[in-house]
Amino acid sequence: MAIDPQGPILVEGPVEMVLDDGTLTRSDRFMVALCTCGRSRAYPWCDTSHRRRERVAPSEDRSLT
Repeated sequence: MAIDPQGPILVEGPVEMVLDDGTLTRSDRFMVALCTCGRSRAYPWCDTSHRRRERVAPSEDRSLT
């Protein structure tokens, strides 16, 4: 398994998942990308929708203390 903070979780397949509504979903691919951002139209599988939006870096504290 590989976790990228700016993208999906990569898991060696095949993978079976039970969704919140009890539905069983399966991917037979050798590597599966699981969505972590919630933007995927193919959730729980990543469809790279996260790439279409620019990520905003956390603001830096510029106070003079």
